[in-house]
Amino acid sequence: MKNIVVFASHNGSDLQAVIDGCREGKIAGRVAAVISNNNDAYALKRAGIAGIDGFCLNSALYPDETLFDRKTLEVLEKYDADIIFLAGYLKKIGPLVLQKYENRIFNIHPALLPKYGGRGMYGMNVHKAVIEAGEEFTGVTIHKVTADYDAGGIVKQAKIPVLKDDTPGTLAARVLELEHRFIVEVLSEICLNENYL
Repeated sequence: MKNIVVFASHNGSDLQAVIDGCREGKIAGRVAAVISNNNDAYALKRAGIAGIDGFCLNSALYPDETLFDRKTLEVLEKYDADIIFLAGYLKKIGPLVLQKYENRIFNIHPALLPKYGGRGMYGMNVHKAVIEAGEEFTGVTIHKVTADYDAGGIVKQAKIPVLKDDTPGTLAARVLELEHRFIVEVLSEICLNENYL
């Protein structure tokens, strides 16, 4: 059983998919802790409801980036993290955490990378850009995390068509539905296959 620490900044519906996947035995792991950079994140409430320890670590509490990085590392070490999964986490991971957990940090992105990734490409911004570009397909990418936004090696992708009448909102809803299934499928593979780590 792998110890998974999930990082989330907002609602945490992807986090819920991971919690449910672990509890239903679809993922050979458990969510050991949740970290958010947003004190009001519903993800922290989801963690509490599930009996999982949640932590708010942000720049208001730790304005010094090195201290922030060190505090994050302390939580990961305390919970003996095997895998870190970023599920809608909007802050860059610091160099201490990146070094210690190299190849064990994964992110889910709501587009088919390398398109529509990088700084500022998150949430509705992605779906708006996909529609404006006239793309026929979009989807989700799970990739390894490096020092640059959305630049790590791609682990797996899933795609869906962009419909003619899609708006950023309708597209976001369909991509999110795909994310919830895909995150469980890929985390299941990661937990069972050391080649991913």
